[in-house]
Amino acid sequence: MRKTKDCFFNVNKTDQGIARELGPGINTRIFPGDQAMLSVVKLDPNSEGSIHSHEQEQWGYLLEGSAIRIHDGEKVEVGKGDFWLTPGGVEHGVIAGPDGATILDVFSPPRPEYTRKGSGFGS
Repeated sequence: MRKTKDCFFNVNKTDQGIARELGPGINTRIFPGDQAMLSVVKLDPNSEGSIHSHEQEQWGYLLEGSAIRIHDGEKVEVGKGDFWLTPGGVEHGVIAGPDGATILDVFSPPRPEYTRKGSGFGS
């Protein structure tokens, strides 16, 4: 069981979580739990995440900025406050807007490759 102090985090504290570079200009901090995992993704202006898929369900919530979310081949413009569901196995990606973007992703179950430091969208 985790201690209480190990269960509280802040989205703006960059020293928390597991750091991972997903691609050029795209960095995340990952917070794994037993049944779900959060990922706070910071995208530099106009950066592009590679198209990929994974078996886990993924919810995304755009905290700041703007982006184009690529979902099963379709491009959808998203802005601050928008959120979306990507079922497991669906190819997806993102292109940050001109001011960049910050996205909160929720994965269920946790992605095993994201429970340790690394790089890229896959293992």
